[in-house]
Amino acid sequence: MRILLIATNRHNRVMSRMRAQPIPIGLAYVAGHLDRSRHDVKLVDLMFSDDNYLDEVERTVLDYKPELVGISIRNLSNHSYVDPQWQLPITRSVIERIRSISNATIVCGGPAFSIMPQQVFDFVQPDLGIAGDAGETFADLANRVEIGEPDYRGMTGVLYRENGEIVYNGMRCSSDFGSRPSLDDLDMPKYAQAGFGVSVLTKLGGFYYPTSADDMRTPEGAWRVIRPIDEVVEEVSEITGRYGLKKIFFVDNCFNVPLEHAKELCNALMESDVKVRWNTCLAPYACDAELIGMMKQAGCGLVMMGGTRGGDPHEGDNDTSRYATLKETTELCEAGDLHYTISQQFGEPGETRESVENKLEFLRGLKPSLANLRVGVSVMPGTDVAARCIEEGIIKDETELIAPTFYMAEEVRPWLVDYLRELVDANPRWGLM
Repeated sequence: MRILLIATNRHNRVMSRMRAQPIPIGLAYVAGHLDRSRHDVKLVDLMFSDDNYLDEVERTVLDYKPELVGISIRNLSNHSYVDPQWQLPITRSVIERIRSISNATIVCGGPAFSIMPQQVFDFVQPDLGIAGDAGETFADLANRVEIGEPDYRGMTGVLYRENGEIVYNGMRCSSDFGSRPSLDDLDMPKYAQAGFGVSVLTKLGGFYYPTSADDMRTPEGAWRVIRPIDEVVEEVSEITGRYGLKKIFFVDNCFNVPLEHAKELCNALMESDVKVRWNTCLAPYACDAELIGMMKQAGCGLVMMGGTRGGDPHEGDNDTSRYATLKETTELCEAGDLHYTISQQFGEPGETRESVENKLEFLRGLKPSLANLRVGVSVMPGTDVAARCIEEGIIKDETELIAPTFYMAEEVRPWLVDYLRELVDANPRWGLM
């Protein structure tokens, strides 16, 4: 059976002054789980497409004539208050164009889909949806479609319509990521030059980054996937050798949690023959000087961190004590000569003129490669700030959160963006989102 996989992500910046074009690693894993003795697979990646990407999709569908199309949605939006970009209309347009020229079964999934499966399904209108890590589930579904008996009812994490209603069992499928991602289907030379480097999965947590050590009281239970260290090192060695890569990005919500796992991975990299620069995300807590030194020695060139990387922000009050662990971690990086970027939230609940100045004073005392000043809270379902938005009448219910939605404290709303923009224009190490 001919299977066409499409990555619809076109957002190419992590911060306003930092370009990053992330490889669609999730879709590559889906491709890697497909049985190539049964299926012919083609992948279309819209990251490097121009504004005529719909025409590119149409040409591919007409030439390839797929029987099954899998579409991965990486982000709901770019989470930028000053330049909001909504991802879902792009995906819906892709589906509409495919439907106009093909009878192929269309399946949607990906990280953004998994956050709000029913709402996203209803908006983009695929035939089927998969919530969760979809490698094995999509492969199973493809085999069922091939034999003409797509009995998907009861499959974990699968959504479909029946009698005009969306049917979903509320569960998310899981993967052990046992098959390697199929990178040959992607434009690897371009990704080798894009942003932080080609992605290698180490750990996956929930849909939001933990924001404090309390979120990680049970380290093993906090992760839905922790790949064996020897497999990670073997994959790094394989892809760097095969594609001539000089830089990779470890996909890891919080590289340093659990601490011992991070040190074991660094040791394994140092003991191997792999010579590569790598970047990752570092939790601004649960770190020590030994790990920073090991990361540097193992080839780490840059870490990204911030106090509020998703989920619920802290109240924007005047208590600066909560910066203590973040400050400690940045000092460890500076002492160990490990470059870092930092993201700071502004406009969160309780924000005042004084708390804004406290945050700015804190940032002025740091030496990051780049500080990202993130304006407003990008509201995600199931968070305290989502509940606050309902209470304050910003949204009626959480179904509205499939579109870019921001919370901005009333006291700072009239002047905050203009004030921060002036500061960012005067500081080349600061960016505004």
